[in-house]
Amino acid sequence: MERFSIDKQIKYFEDYFKSHHTDEKDFRIGAEFEHFIIYKDTLKAVAYAGEYGVADTLEKLKEKGWKESFTDGYLMGLFKKDINITLEPGSQFEVSINPFKAIKNIEDIYLDFLSDIVPILEEKNQYITTMGYQPNTKIEEINFIPKERYKYMSEYFKDKGVYAHNMMKATAALQVAIDYSDEEDFKRKFRLANLLSPILSLIFDNSPIFESEVYPFHILRTDIWNKCDNDRSKVVTGALDKDFSYSDYAKYILNNPPIIVKNSKGEFIFTADKKAKDIFDPEISSREEFEHILTMFFPDVRVKGFIEIRMMDSVPLNLSLSGVALIKGTMYSDSNINTLLEIFKDFDDEKTNLLKKRIMEDGYHASMENFNLKDTIDTLIELAYNQLNDQEKEYLKPLQKLVKIRKTPAMLSKEKMKDSLYEAIKENILNDKVLEAKNE
Repeated sequence: MERFSIDKQIKYFEDYFKSHHTDEKDFRIGAEFEHFIIYKDTLKAVAYAGEYGVADTLEKLKEKGWKESFTDGYLMGLFKKDINITLEPGSQFEVSINPFKAIKNIEDIYLDFLSDIVPILEEKNQYITTMGYQPNTKIEEINFIPKERYKYMSEYFKDKGVYAHNMMKATAALQVAIDYSDEEDFKRKFRLANLLSPILSLIFDNSPIFESEVYPFHILRTDIWNKCDNDRSKVVTGALDKDFSYSDYAKYILNNPPIIVKNSKGEFIFTADKKAKDIFDPEISSREEFEHILTMFFPDVRVKGFIEIRMMDSVPLNLSLSGVALIKGTMYSDSNINTLLEIFKDFDDEKTNLLKKRIMEDGYHASMENFNLKDTIDTLIELAYNQLNDQEKEYLKPLQKLVKIRKTPAMLSKEKMKDSLYEAIKENILNDKVLEAKNE
């Protein structure tokens, strides 16, 4: 006999998702930008602690008007209006910007953040960088930040996928969040986002290096996620079904272990292999406890009060804004969604996974019977471009140029490896020159 009523649990999920329905005229788009902080002279990762550590950078940012956020007695984040800084397990710097209708708002807030942090890092002889994987630090050299939840997660993952710790401590992404108007709108957007997973991974591939060596294939982060934890990563089982619903996503969460839960006092409790359905009590669990469970799953596309598209590597600023523009131009157009769903009409889990495998091996030259990857990518870019207004079309142009020559950021970096590691990652460094260029 189940401890809690599964019907009540599912209804709680459904009611939660319905409470976030948004009128189409009010659709907004949000973004999370993940970064590595590295030393200029060695290009090695900067640790959390120490005189020049990431925690010290957070302390110095407080002097510029940022409000502090503590976890387990440690400074773990900062916030201002419409923006939050949090730390990922390996001290990755995650910058989350609240959703806006206009991409320009996201850009302005992000540039303000850079204006605050770049001078601090300059004084410390450090860079803030955008890449999909740590450029010059091996996984055993990276310590977990002193956050209790990551201690539990580290323990849980030790006998899961071989790259679980690589995922936690050494990867960084660009994530984009979109609204949905009702359950039917959710079904179409969620399905399309998952179908686009291999393509987004490719055109935003910015992981030329794995464990301080040139990575010989493509879309490294996809390989890492595939070998992380089958219970909570990759594509949600059934997500490509046309009728995948709120209740189906609820079942995905409820039938898998959340690893840790947060109680009413805000304390983390390690739940090991217990499934969410044996833990979550819809009668007494708070909204915060429920939302925490949602965050403990990391599929390619995640659902909270929005749809979170998570497959893009962390990329330079101009391409990050291209990513936001691409998702906006694609997902906020019914005709674009219809066109793309028609292109992918024959795709199921097996075929999508096969496309990922082929792309990992051959990049833009991946081939599958009755599917033209290059043409599909061109169509995707064109559809999004035509949907955007004149100002936001400009954001998409850097990606258009890259796609036109069939290159990825990772491929361009690999071409420069023969010169030096610095030359290979130079375009990923966010410094005064980036700020000057955007302010011209």
